Amino acid sequence: MNTNIWNTIKDEVKLRIGAEPSLEPYLNQLILSQKNLTDSVASVLASKLNSDALSSSKIKEFILDVYKKCDHIEDDLINDLIFFKDHDPACKYFSTPILFYKGFQGLATYRAAHCLWNDNRHTMALFFQNRASEIFGVDIHPAAKISGGVMIDHATGVVIGETSVIDENVSIYQGVTLGGKGFENGDRHPKIKSGVSIFASSTILGNITIEKNAKVAAGSLVLKDVKKNTTVAGIPAKEI
Repeated sequence: MNTNIWNTIKDEVKLRIGAEPSLEPYLNQLILSQKNLTDSVASVLASKLNSDALSSSKIKEFILDVYKKCDHIEDDLINDLIFFKDHDPACKYFSTPILFYKGFQGLATYRAAHCLWNDNRHTMALFFQNRASEIFGVDIHPAAKISGGVMIDHATGVVIGETSVIDENVSIYQGVTLGGKGFENGDRHPKIKSGVSIFASSTILGNITIEKNAKVAAGSLVLKDVKKNTTVAGIPAKEI
């Protein structure tokens, strides 16, 4: 599966170069000259996240080192790509999220930051969180737990708090907040189960659970648990 998707991505990029020859140096540097998917993702992120603090080459080195230490990273990235392609009607190619979707790029940065956090490298993890927030508009605390196979679509304004837990096959749209209530300590953020869809500008607060396959309508404020296979809407959100 991993090899097949990487080969597909390279074939897609060759077609892109045929359509836009002026982008050949850029696409060749980020995709075709790379050895595998993780190298390519690290190259794309480094090209976006570099700053006066860390150069592109240094950021790529950090990200690759982290990816290699977390055995599940490549599988998580692949599952993210598959879920994007299967659930975003605008996404026709596996290469599109890698190159152009800041939701995927922000999530890939979080995956590196999360590994750093678990390795007690909190300062570097927070550096990557901050840069991802500045560049991609996605603010995910590196301690949050997010399974592979998640789509953050459009991504602008998404905030995911420290003790949030997100299972696989979850769709999150722009402007969504998974936050705490006031100045609580400890486990204070939402738990999102598999198959959930959280639509644009929704806010979910507190250590509550959105059960499997539930839907949160756009613009909702969710303060209580949501049962599986239900839809909630409104301020405060109620089952509909």
